[in-house]
Amino acid sequence: MPTPADQALPAVPLQFVASPRHTEALDRLTAQARADLERVNVPPPAWVLPAESSTAESPVLDVLVAGAGMCGQTAAFALRREGVTNVRVIDRAARGEEGPWGTYARMLTLRSPKHIGGPELGVPSLSFRAWYEAQHGEGADLSGLGAPGWQALHKIGRVDWRDYLLWVRDTVGLPVENGVALNSVSHSDDGRLLHIALEHADGRQETVRARQLVLALGRDGSGAPRWPDFPSLRRDDPLAAGRVFHSADPIDFQSWEGCRIGVLGAGASAFDNAACALEAGAANVTLFARRAHLPQINKSKAASNHGFLRGFEGLDDPRKWRVYTYIFDEQVPPPWETVRRCDAHDAFELQLGTPWVDVAPDEDGVTVTLPNGGMERFDAVVFGTGFDVDLLDRPEIAAYTAQIDTWAKHVSATEAERHPEPARFPYLGAGFELRSADAAHPQAAALARMRLFNWGATMSHGALAGDIPGLAIGATRLAQGIARDLFVEDADRHWDRLQAHDEPELIATRWYVPPSSDA
Repeated sequence: MPTPADQALPAVPLQFVASPRHTEALDRLTAQARADLERVNVPPPAWVLPAESSTAESPVLDVLVAGAGMCGQTAAFALRREGVTNVRVIDRAARGEEGPWGTYARMLTLRSPKHIGGPELGVPSLSFRAWYEAQHGEGADLSGLGAPGWQALHKIGRVDWRDYLLWVRDTVGLPVENGVALNSVSHSDDGRLLHIALEHADGRQETVRARQLVLALGRDGSGAPRWPDFPSLRRDDPLAAGRVFHSADPIDFQSWEGCRIGVLGAGASAFDNAACALEAGAANVTLFARRAHLPQINKSKAASNHGFLRGFEGLDDPRKWRVYTYIFDEQVPPPWETVRRCDAHDAFELQLGTPWVDVAPDEDGVTVTLPNGGMERFDAVVFGTGFDVDLLDRPEIAAYTAQIDTWAKHVSATEAERHPEPARFPYLGAGFELRSADAAHPQAAALARMRLFNWGATMSHGALAGDIPGLAIGATRLAQGIARDLFVEDADRHWDRLQAHDEPELIATRWYVPPSSDA
């Protein structure tokens, strides 16, 4: 039951999307971080041997990282820390628009606690705390720039996090090619090289060859936004354009001033979008949830300690399945601050236990049909329904999706039917590699060179490629898996290099023995 209206609620702490920048302080921190990286020998010397088919005219990359958001950039940094440097990092979006932080994420702050780490990969001067304290201090008082010091900071501002990620990228020297999209993948006859078709923002087409591909395509990178099916709604209906939205769509909230808005969903993104509409001056925003009450406990918090994050991949399949089907069934509640953001407006209404039966757009608005036969009329509606995981929705790897192993093949038919979405998750290897449902299939070798580093990895590895707390563990595991496989593939060539190594250690001593001329 909701808290009685006359019961006092705790005050909502100060929240903000972005704090002011202090350029000079960041320049000093940048210099310190680069010095710290040098002190720990990052990056180490490159060691990967050039691919045997690599030439100046037709080079071969060791790794192409597709996606330069939080996961892709951290994966690229982790590869650099492993001495894997023949890497390209691409993103279809413009700089600053990689990932959700500057686009469709509409929360004020991150969901996670402020002390989280990840993108810094354990280097203290690269941490968010160092970045924030350099500008606003560590104490509780407001800094001269008008932002609280670290001790008084409640949670990390969404745009602060985006700007921090860009600072890390620049500080460690990761070259990201923006405006370059991954179009499709094919492979050589023996599966040892991937042929990757890219498209540049100016329309230029390019095909590159790579030994490994990291698919860091974001939250929807293993599927697509989840659009509910309704009898009267087609996604390509021109009447729906400008009136029916998914929470991941671009939305001009300011145009909704004075409008009636309906939102479907009980999760954080549904409340975020409702809040944005309210703050833009919507006359009424009604949020509908099929559940009789909102989820109350975030079970995934219990799955975010280091033991869980490091150990989950080592569990047997039944235990993995048990853990995440339970977490998914329990669902994640919206953060309490997000709910209060909506409740602060008299124009907000929450209807629990009220799913939608139909959605019918027309020239003047949208009619929503409810289970009791009643109808609600809105100027626009938003689906805060999250993302599906279904690799069949990913055009980039369409040539392989029919062959990709999924969790449906590793649980009983009854369990797969009971939990259809977890069953669609890809069944990944220890280094996040895609696997073929048939190990003898001609595509199996190529699939093993494609690493899925986004939310689709969750059933196999836990939340290591999407949720911030597990990011460093996931990126390190990914990079080490790639380094291992690159070395093993060239083991005989490394043996030859070992034998050919002839740097004399004792040349500066009287015990030096020159190599025999007839040796």
